[in-house]
Amino acid sequence: MNSYNTDILEKGLKELGLSLNDTQIQQLLQYYELLVSWNEVMNLTAITEFEEVCVKHFIDSVSLCKAYDCTKKISLIDVGTGAGFPGIPLKIAFPNMKITLLDSLGKRVKFLNEVIAQLGLEDIEAIHGRAEDYAKPQLLRESFDVCVSRAVANLATLSEYCMPYVKVGGHFISYKSEKIVEEMQTADKAIATLGGEVEAQNEFTLPCSDIYRNLFVIKKCKATPKKYPRKAGLPSKEPIA
Repeated sequence: MNSYNTDILEKGLKELGLSLNDTQIQQLLQYYELLVSWNEVMNLTAITEFEEVCVKHFIDSVSLCKAYDCTKKISLIDVGTGAGFPGIPLKIAFPNMKITLLDSLGKRVKFLNEVIAQLGLEDIEAIHGRAEDYAKPQLLRESFDVCVSRAVANLATLSEYCMPYVKVGGHFISYKSEKIVEEMQTADKAIATLGGEVEAQNEFTLPCSDIYRNLFVIKKCKATPKKYPRKAGLPSKEPIA
């Protein structure tokens, strides 16, 4: 493994109130090397410079701790995980979590499985599938304490994909990077229809950057109606309104 200056990583973690041990830091570095290596043959991320990955992927992923007590022993699903963000950094930083990574592209899932194996991570699995398919009752519907997503879809669409995975009493937490007052207003109806209510909004600047971050914490108050999520494409083309 190459030698890296981890100052910015450790500074950012400290600003979040986190301190990782040497093994955890090494796992992040190994993850970075696998990400860059695999990125040469498939499109995983446009961000490959080490310090940028540390801030925009690693620190950003674990910033969930600003909105939720990540030290609890919970089950968490990362919907549309892509190259494993935020799920894999969360697993490294908080080994107590039982994590499921869901992605629709088989090649990415192959990469995720390689990362899991190489890093020796336990209680984490990567699943190849679409969000609307695995939300069926006989699969993963209402199976998780927490659902997270860094996907760029609007909040109404994301809620339809993610809320069905959350147990009643659990939470869906959406990572957003814009001031989305208007988007939030249009999502209110969808969130209520899906059985949720906005519990908190955590706005902050990502450590070691000037990046705005907004974590929307949505509590699941009642079961999501069986007809949601609708078939592929509809949640984005015709958001609940």
